[in-house]
Amino acid sequence: MTIKSKREMRSGIEIDLTGPEGNAFALMGFAKKFSTIVLEIDPDPIIEDMMSSDYEHLLEVFEKHFGEFVTLYR
Repeated sequence: MTIKSKREMRSGIEIDLTGPEGNAFALMGFAKKFSTIVLEIDPDPIIEDMMSSDYEHLLEVFEKHFGEFVTLYR
């Protein structure tokens, strides 16, 4: 058994953009889930904004809405 210090605690959710969770459809699925369950808001405007341009825009929108509790890694 290993006991770690509190400084080593990870908080939030981490998504590896180079893996299967990083594709656009998976990220929109996360956005829908986080909007509905965590933020309790309508996900449709967020999803529409994510789909309105390219992948980089999708990431910017995701970060804008969920960056407080989700960390994206490239």
